[in-house]
Amino acid sequence: MIQPNIPESAQPRVVIVGGGFGGINLAKQLKHAPVQVVLLDRNNYHLFQPLLYQVSTAGLEPDSIAFPLRGIFRKQKNLVFRMAEVTGIKATENILETGIGDIRYDYLVFATGSNTNFFGNKAIEENAIGMKSLIEAVQIRNYVVKQFEESLLLKNPEEIKPKLNFVMVGGGPTGVELAGAFAELRKYIMPKDYPDLPQSLMNVYLIEAGPKLLASFSEKTSERTLHALQELGVKVMVNTGVKEYDGHTITLSNGETIESQSLLWSAGVKGVPVNGLPQDILLPNGRILVNEFNQVKGYENVFAIGDIAQMTNDQRFPKGYPMVAQVAIQQGKNLAHNIRLILEKKPLKGFYYKDLGSMATIGRNRAVAEFANMRLNGYFAWIVWMIVHLMSLLGFRNKLVVFINWFYRYFTYERGTRIIIKRGAANIVKLRQTVGV
Repeated sequence: MIQPNIPESAQPRVVIVGGGFGGINLAKQLKHAPVQVVLLDRNNYHLFQPLLYQVSTAGLEPDSIAFPLRGIFRKQKNLVFRMAEVTGIKATENILETGIGDIRYDYLVFATGSNTNFFGNKAIEENAIGMKSLIEAVQIRNYVVKQFEESLLLKNPEEIKPKLNFVMVGGGPTGVELAGAFAELRKYIMPKDYPDLPQSLMNVYLIEAGPKLLASFSEKTSERTLHALQELGVKVMVNTGVKEYDGHTITLSNGETIESQSLLWSAGVKGVPVNGLPQDILLPNGRILVNEFNQVKGYENVFAIGDIAQMTNDQRFPKGYPMVAQVAIQQGKNLAHNIRLILEKKPLKGFYYKDLGSMATIGRNRAVAEFANMRLNGYFAWIVWMIVHLMSLLGFRNKLVVFINWFYRYFTYERGTRIIIKRGAANIVKLRQTVGV
């Protein structure tokens, strides 16, 4: 049996699975606690997912939204980081099974985040692509630029249109931001880089199964978002679902079809649970049932936070807290406090989510935001959106690089990363195989 090279300690060991928002905030809060923290992640970096769409649309370089986990915890003496893939759990023995060997724990925390949810539609899953990883975002960028390059080789407009019909499914913040970014590619970049391709050949669709965009926002904000996207030339379709997609033709719930080789799926996410947990505490969407202290149902020393955790202690959120960064951050901090209380044999503090608001950018000078009983839209909301995202990035270098990129793009209408790093996939199926989805 493989033995991981993790130093033994006389102090209780807290094993955290996942270096996302929840995992890193939990680990930071345990910096001066009398515990040994072991942080595991399949990657050696923390990814700032809210800006993934800008990587996929050639707005930012990949390394500007990723920060090395070792760099975050360089000065934290009680933390050990290992790159590892978790394969299972032996809860009765307090053992976590990983690709680098079995790891003993006193307290175990799952902060594994979420993945794209295709809701059981295998055909769509095989031919569409989600956007939850840095590799996927880079491959989408490669693929999109390659579609433009290949379109120049064709003379028949009917052959070009499927290559330049970009369809986003899901009217949440990710779908809205993706659609706006693609619309700006069409408006500002296509005429300069590809003057031989008429703009009319490129279409951007945003399809939402529900009655409105940005379902968690107010009706007025949703309407403003719809009008702003339409002004950018996005073809928005609400109350419309996607039934089938074979890689070439999208069949909608209203019977219409769209010829497209590019279907980007942001219609939902699901948790990423670990083998070995009882099936009765796992929901169909992959989330794990937890109590108000983030303890996994049936366990006292196993916890789950963030997207993976299904907590229903708040009447405001009867279906569980939203799968957003702020929930993970706040749960990570609260759990760190509770681990200290456990060590001191004191009563635990229940989690209460402080909703700091929601926001989404639509494009240049266009955004919407709702917080503290205020609704912002347009240029001011766009400035607020930029400030919040800049401040949330880890590392001064990343903040500086992103700010310079945004500043440069604003005054030049340019996107400086329109390059194909390596040969792109021939189609979405091959693209999904390339990223290992």
